[in-house]
Amino acid sequence: MTASAHRTPSALHVGLAALAALAVLTAGLLAPAAAPAATKRAVKPSTLPAFPSCASLLSYARRNARATGGRTGVPTRAGVMLPQVLEAPASPGVAFDAPAAAPAPSAAQGGRESGTATPEFSQTNVQEAGVDEPDIVKTNGRTVFAVADGKLHALDVTGATPRLVGTLELDGAYGHQLLLRGDRLLVMSSSFGGVPFHSDVIISASQVVISELDVADPAAMTVRRTMTAEGAFVDARLTGGTARVVVAASPSAIRPAAVGRASLRTFVPRTVLRSRLSGKTYRRSMVACDNVRHPRRFSGLDLLTVLTIDLDKGLFNVDRDAIMAGAQTVYASPTGLYVASQRYVRALETGRTVPERSRTDIHRFDISRPDVTSFASSGSVTGFVLNQYSMSEHDGALRVASTEQPVWFEGRPDGDSESFVTVLSEHGRSLDMIGRVGGLGRGERIYAVRFVGDKGYVVTFRQVDPLYTLDLSKKTEPRVVGELKILGYSAYLHPISEDLLLGVGQDASAQGRTLGTQLSLFDVSNPRLPSRRAQVSLAGASSSAEFDPHAFLFWQPADLAVIPLNSFSSGRSFSGAVGFRIGTASLTEAGRIAHPPEPGADAYTPEIGRSLVIGDALYTLSYAGLAANRLDNLASLSFTPFPREPRPVNPGPLPPPQPVP
Repeated sequence: MTASAHRTPSALHVGLAALAALAVLTAGLLAPAAAPAATKRAVKPSTLPAFPSCASLLSYARRNARATGGRTGVPTRAGVMLPQVLEAPASPGVAFDAPAAAPAPSAAQGGRESGTATPEFSQTNVQEAGVDEPDIVKTNGRTVFAVADGKLHALDVTGATPRLVGTLELDGAYGHQLLLRGDRLLVMSSSFGGVPFHSDVIISASQVVISELDVADPAAMTVRRTMTAEGAFVDARLTGGTARVVVAASPSAIRPAAVGRASLRTFVPRTVLRSRLSGKTYRRSMVACDNVRHPRRFSGLDLLTVLTIDLDKGLFNVDRDAIMAGAQTVYASPTGLYVASQRYVRALETGRTVPERSRTDIHRFDISRPDVTSFASSGSVTGFVLNQYSMSEHDGALRVASTEQPVWFEGRPDGDSESFVTVLSEHGRSLDMIGRVGGLGRGERIYAVRFVGDKGYVVTFRQVDPLYTLDLSKKTEPRVVGELKILGYSAYLHPISEDLLLGVGQDASAQGRTLGTQLSLFDVSNPRLPSRRAQVSLAGASSSAEFDPHAFLFWQPADLAVIPLNSFSSGRSFSGAVGFRIGTASLTEAGRIAHPPEPGADAYTPEIGRSLVIGDALYTLSYAGLAANRLDNLASLSFTPFPREPRPVNPGPLPPPQPVP
């Protein structure tokens, strides 16, 4: 079977997620609103009150459950993407014997010599410097920790050839993500399966599994503690030694006749901590009732919880803060954690023909102190935010790019969409709008956003790609200063230098039909006259970097960008990774990397999910193993396979992921 004919489970999940996101967007859970100019108005400080007792929380939840007919009232998340998963597909009659590693190269061939000094190495591609994000691979420059096929692999990369030194079978959960702090590794994942606890009520069908691992000896990795929390994993961030994990728990629909019998357990789920150090198990509520806040305007019955974990101490030291609201998108600066959620839409419950205008609520948590998280303020913007890159904190203000999508009822669009950039400033407990610019991409939606200092870049698309450049130097007067229209669009924007911006997306015809992966090098030295200096179009190709920034690598010392790529064009297929050298006005393909094909008559090439640089080698990761290539010309050095068990054919459908409300 060719690479193009076969889709691994990771690609399948990504495709389903993209289709789900598209369905949400085109189905239109959002309504257009007027775009008033920013006004200087009196600040009215507001707060999200905390429940004084469990009785008051339960009364509030029951009352609103009756009003919503037992439903949560928050729209399904727009733009939801499942975590990247590297998983081997089932294949009949194939014993998955790992292919032999390539011979170790000599130092003269470009391999790495053993030594004690830690070389330069790349880290996860993150939005903000100093704020780490969870991913399927982490490294300290000497050991690579990678998740594939539900196992954690540790590879020693201090020698000329990566050496697999340890493998740990992880729990039976899904979508494992890693955060590394010294000798501690935090593993976050999700599991599924409803747990009935009352004849009329079923609590959330998903669980978050958080495990604390000791990886001081990569050859003997051990699980120290594991916490399970009812709900869905949204995202996490690591600043210093403090990890903050955002969980969204959503009660299932409650029969109206049973609302009065719903207990506190229905709305405030529990966590279970199991310690392998002491052998003890601890059960408690997700959060204390008086640590739960709620918007003054009802925003659903979901529970947004931030778990704050001191990784230097471990999972037993967890601070908990919560808001009774949805949690969809997480962004963090070094001092603030922002959680965005579409606001409750009453029309979705009542079935009215004309719904209320939709807005996105944004809640800010103060994370300026280690190991402490506290609610700071809340605000809202028009429409919905695409992803974390739609938000950016700079000089004490939050910039938010959002799209106001038309709502479709009975197949009729209600006006054209429009996009905005809104500037919010914290006043007391309120995030107030102090500036806004609208009119971006009328009839289109946002595909990519990047804020760099006091500049902003927004891409919208329907048939052509307008790249808008914004001047954000005056917080109260954000301005669109330039626009560049090209065919296709960029779905991810990466700053290469102060004057250059790289876009990764899709080329398109004049009718808006996508043609294949496109890289564009934009000159933004003059924001009023942005231009495209170079372009590469790869017909029939797609890249996970278009929607997953962690799949993108830019190694500035070598002016090298690397993206995963799957293509099928003119009868030829390719699955692997492609590197590009970036000049001041050029994009030059540096080489292609493919992992060894799987054995058997239906051989196919494993898809590459990640790439990283350590010393003078470029490493690429698939479910099959870790490959090392020369950094200068991408020539192959070695391939280190992962041990794998034969996978059964048709093992049954995977449980569906629980959507984040």
